[in-house]
This record gives sequence, structure tokens and C-alpha cells, in this order.
Amino acid sequence: MSAVPLRLPPQAPALPDSWWKRFCRRAIGLSGWRIVGELPNVPKLILIGAPHSSYWDGVWGLLMKSALGVDLGVMIKREVLNGPYGPIVRRLGMIPIDRSAATNVVDQMVARFASHEKMWLGITPEGTRKPVKQWKSGFLRIAHASGVPIQPIFIDYPTKTFTFGPLIEATGDTDADMARIRAMFAGYRGKHRSA
Repeated sequence: MSAVPLRLPPQAPALPDSWWKRFCRRAIGLSGWRIVGELPNVPKLILIGAPHSSYWDGVWGLLMKSALGVDLGVMIKREVLNGPYGPIVRRLGMIPIDRSAATNVVDQMVARFASHEKMWLGITPEGTRKPVKQWKSGFLRIAHASGVPIQPIFIDYPTKTFTFGPLIEATGDTDADMARIRAMFAGYRGKHRSA
């Protein structure tokens, strides 16, 4: 059985086949990491991955994204793009976020969804690699305002898996939605901690 599905669902935003995709598929296969669960057959989606406790989450996540060949935009703090790796990171589909002006991020992402026929957006709801008591609620507000579903991805280092959970619809009740979603991540372990 392949560590990464051979094909994306038809409605998913796909990148053209390339040597990089084949290289990443091979790297994932050799690493022991794998995807568990079904990839959703929807054109628009917000993927939330947790627990996010290490830079390695981003490395494995980007390798998975490239191995799948999915055109996934990932929100990332702007400072990462200003360094020497900025040009490379931009080519990987990173969307720079200025956290000092976060008031408009939700509106920007809602407008982005409205202007694209197909768009998958990746967000780490913790907003940092450090332990946090509360997750950022932006992904819920973006999902509700855009009318797009949320796809939880459970990162588990002990089993080396990225598990795709069930699709979730944001109801507009942020507290209730957040409690329900956070509970789904119980039992999964990041590199340095649980969610």
C-alpha cells in the first residue's frame, strides 16, 4: 500500500505532474510517514493540522503536499518569507500573514475563496509551535463566512501518520465549534507534545 494516495479526488485543486512530486513521493515512502483516511472530493476547503510543536511539522507537511500534487495554500507568518529561504518557500504555496495586522486576515481569506473556483487552504490553528490554551478562531470565521468545510488533519509522530478526519461545517457558534473540533484531536501526539 502506498504511503500517499496515487490520485487526488477530481474536484481537488491539483498541480501538474513533475519530477518534484515524484521525488517527494519517494522521500515520504522512505521516511515511513503515511496518510490515513480519505481525501475529500471538494473544490474548496480549509485544512487544519495539529498538534503543531516542531519545525518538522512543516517539513513533513510540505513533503506530503508536494507528494500528493495538491495546490494547497498554507498560511505562514510573514517573517519566514523575509529570510534567505523566502523565494523557495513562496514557490511552495505559502501565503504570508502579518500577525501584527491580523484584523483583516479573515476578510482577505474570504475574498481569496470568493475569487477562486478551487482553493484548499492550510492553517495551524494553534498559531505557534509553543503550547497554547486556546486555538486561534480565524479558521472557523473564514470557513463560516466563505461557506467552505473544515478538514481536520491529525498529526501523530508515534505512528508517523497524517490522518484525515471527517469534514466539519462551521455553524457560526465559535465556542461550540471550537470545543467539538479540539476534542477530536485528543490522543494524537506531536513531536514535542499533544494538541
